[in-house]
Amino acid sequence: MDRGTDDPAVPQVLAQLQLPFDLAPQPEKAGRVRQIRLSGEVLSYRLVRSRRRSIGLLVDSGGLEVRAPRHAAIADIEAFILEKGAWIGKRLAGPRRTPFVWESGARLPWLGNEITLVQRHGEIGMTLAEGELRFGLADGASLRNRALEWMRAQASAFFRERIVALARPLGLHPTDVGLSNARTRWGSCGANGRLLLNWRLMLLPPHLIDYVAAHEIAHLRELNHSRRFWDIVASLHPGHRSARRELNALGRTLPDL
Repeated sequence: MDRGTDDPAVPQVLAQLQLPFDLAPQPEKAGRVRQIRLSGEVLSYRLVRSRRRSIGLLVDSGGLEVRAPRHAAIADIEAFILEKGAWIGKRLAGPRRTPFVWESGARLPWLGNEITLVQRHGEIGMTLAEGELRFGLADGASLRNRALEWMRAQASAFFRERIVALARPLGLHPTDVGLSNARTRWGSCGANGRLLLNWRLMLLPPHLIDYVAAHEIAHLRELNHSRRFWDIVASLHPGHRSARRELNALGRTLPDL
């Protein structure tokens, strides 16, 4: 499931931000800054090549990043950028995600509420209580690394519980439930029945997590976006259309962790 493109009544934008390639090359560690003329102006973008089979576009606080297979031709990459010029322009003109400052007192969205980071001197570990994510760094670990590790552990347990509860009435059983760190997808379902949900969903209200979970669970029966697929989504999450709109809106406001 691509972020922002999961409803048959809405043009499939991010879902189309891909070009298939069959090669699986070694990753290129550093991105390269390139320029292209788009809508009469020169646009800089960062090209990152990695072990992937498609071209993906990401607009964040750093501008435009293009991710592509190692052996994808520049001509193909830039033709794809030009094809998606309107989408890119809209995202660049809109609000950018704000980098999160990892410090005591910072407030972080969490399951529809906000939690405050509070340092406990001389302690280790992290505990969520009374709206505070209390942490100790006595072992020298960085707050960001410790917090992200905690968040992913919470996400793993929460997602498994929700997916099992939603899938059980339909008799559907994923082979596994894992976490995704993707920048442009909220979730995915593999042909092997493995579901992946983006851990950043924990920054959103639970009913939106249920919506993404319902979308991926429906793929266990219909690995497409046919009418039968959407009927399953509707049975699992009757308000899926409004949830999609809310997800699109809130997703753009999340801090850059």
